[in-house]
Amino acid sequence: MRARSGPVLLTSLLLAGPVLGACSGGGEDEVREAAQAFLADWAGGDAAAAAAATTDPDAATALLEQTASDLPDAQLSSELGEVTVEDGAATADWTATWDLAAAPDWSYAASLRLTEGDDGWEVVAEPTLVHPELGEGQHLELDRRLPERAPITDAAGAALFTPTEVVNVGVDPGQVTDLPALAAALSDATGIAADEITADVQAAPAGQFVPVITLRRPAFEAIRAQVFDLPGAVFPTDTRLLAPSAGFAEALLGRVGAATAEILEESSEDDEPRYAGGDQLGTSGLQRAFQDQLTGTAGFTVRVTALDESIEDEGREIAAVEPVPGEPVQTPLVPAIQNAADAAVAGEQQPTHLVVVRPGTGEFLAVSSNEVADATNALTGRFPPGSSMKAITATALLSTGSLTPATTVPCPATTVVEGREFENQDQFDLGTVPFTEAFAESCNTTFIEQGLQLPDAALAEAAAAYGVGTDWQLPVDIFSGSVPADSTGTTKAANMIGQGQVLVSPAQMALVAAGIASGTPAAPVEVVDAEPAGPAPEGPGQEVLEALRPMMRQVVLTGTATALAARGEVYGKTGTAEYGTNTPPDSHGWFVGYRTGGAAGPIAFAVLVEGGQSGSAAVAVADAFLGALG
Repeated sequence: MRARSGPVLLTSLLLAGPVLGACSGGGEDEVREAAQAFLADWAGGDAAAAAAATTDPDAATALLEQTASDLPDAQLSSELGEVTVEDGAATADWTATWDLAAAPDWSYAASLRLTEGDDGWEVVAEPTLVHPELGEGQHLELDRRLPERAPITDAAGAALFTPTEVVNVGVDPGQVTDLPALAAALSDATGIAADEITADVQAAPAGQFVPVITLRRPAFEAIRAQVFDLPGAVFPTDTRLLAPSAGFAEALLGRVGAATAEILEESSEDDEPRYAGGDQLGTSGLQRAFQDQLTGTAGFTVRVTALDESIEDEGREIAAVEPVPGEPVQTPLVPAIQNAADAAVAGEQQPTHLVVVRPGTGEFLAVSSNEVADATNALTGRFPPGSSMKAITATALLSTGSLTPATTVPCPATTVVEGREFENQDQFDLGTVPFTEAFAESCNTTFIEQGLQLPDAALAEAAAAYGVGTDWQLPVDIFSGSVPADSTGTTKAANMIGQGQVLVSPAQMALVAAGIASGTPAAPVEVVDAEPAGPAPEGPGQEVLEALRPMMRQVVLTGTATALAARGEVYGKTGTAEYGTNTPPDSHGWFVGYRTGGAAGPIAFAVLVEGGQSGSAAVAVADAFLGALG
């Protein structure tokens, strides 16, 4: 890390050069020594020591401090060149290189004038010692700027983030007449806690704008009547780079916002900052994962302009480096599918997620969560899958060769394992039925009794055939799931029905459904033409899949998801996953499945309704999604 000291952060590299002079003797060496000492003190951040070596220490101190202010957090290195001496005066040529903060270097040729005084050679205190085009009453004006951010695009190459007008709802402390009333009213309109607003206003310096929330124009218009006339409330507008809607594929795409200290540190290269406070950078998702590619490289202009702000002076440009644009990142997202997913989850009161994958490719077509959900749970959430796990348990059972869809199996109301009773929902009892019917009706007892006959590792091996448990290498992480290979007894029994120690994410379950649909499970794809996330899972084999698919179709035709029967060739499995310590226990609702036709082509998807209490809640979301998709 570069050394930092004094009012400006500087280092100096002083290299000896040729000495040319009009007179002989030691004068040139003394001039060089004086010039080197001045530059060393300046570069070391000791403006007082550097100024003391000039003809006018007060003027030099002001000049060097002004330069430190003009070029904040910059570092200087210098290369001393030709020295000339004549009649008690000297010139020392040098090259200045400023390592500007979060911008390219700025180099230029300059010179110092020196005069011989009673105590030796002194640097003439004049503006040109900073830059040859700097005059009296002037200073440098640095304008660093980033290029326009490169787009993240959809599957067709269309930009997903566009400049969008926003309204910054905030407070001007100087205009507030009743802070408690103002905070309460703003809280009612925005959902931001009143005590948080009050604390922020009380902590703000006089005259400083205090932000409360930033809203897209339509969202602000919806609360305008509640807030616009509140004394102290102010509403400056701005333009931000935003996705099509507030929640549009948020978990995957991420968002752009003001740079944080963490992001600035993360983006540093060899301890050198690439970006600066106030930059609009990716704060999450792909926007953050591809920060440098999307942001590009900053450029700058330097102008010489009047110190006196009352003087109208546009300045004169003396240096410029153009910013270098970034490069786009293409995703496989399909807006029509994403919009249909967003509309479907929006109708749920509980946190809800819907992830859509293209069978055969593993491409994410939509990643959706509703407003009340933690959007990251769509990709990285860890949830018991409940009976949606039976698609994997059925894979393990069918893989033994001893069980077929037509094999008759008992489905009692309850079954006991090592003293623990397991039951079907509402203790339904089907008697002895074909395995397909037990699957379609989601018979827990069947899957427990049959599953306990499997080797302990069989369930984990069947899950791994679809990629569950794989350490995917992706720009935005997903939780691929966890299925223990060594569970026994009651834990093994619970695992068979997606309880016990089994955990998955909606994203991974959508990949499982895609693998069943296509017959060729694929690694997940978040970015087009990116490095593979890992080797494609092997899959359970075509014979097993050909047996499993009609069973999943029967779930829709006669089983627990008949509400989807009119939505085309839909296949799937519902799930009710108990969690927590309440009695009776709370439950998540799942539907994991795929459709072979329709306007969007073949798609696989997983729906999770957190706290939805049953799979029927997820089926309702799937119905709304497929209906909107057409």
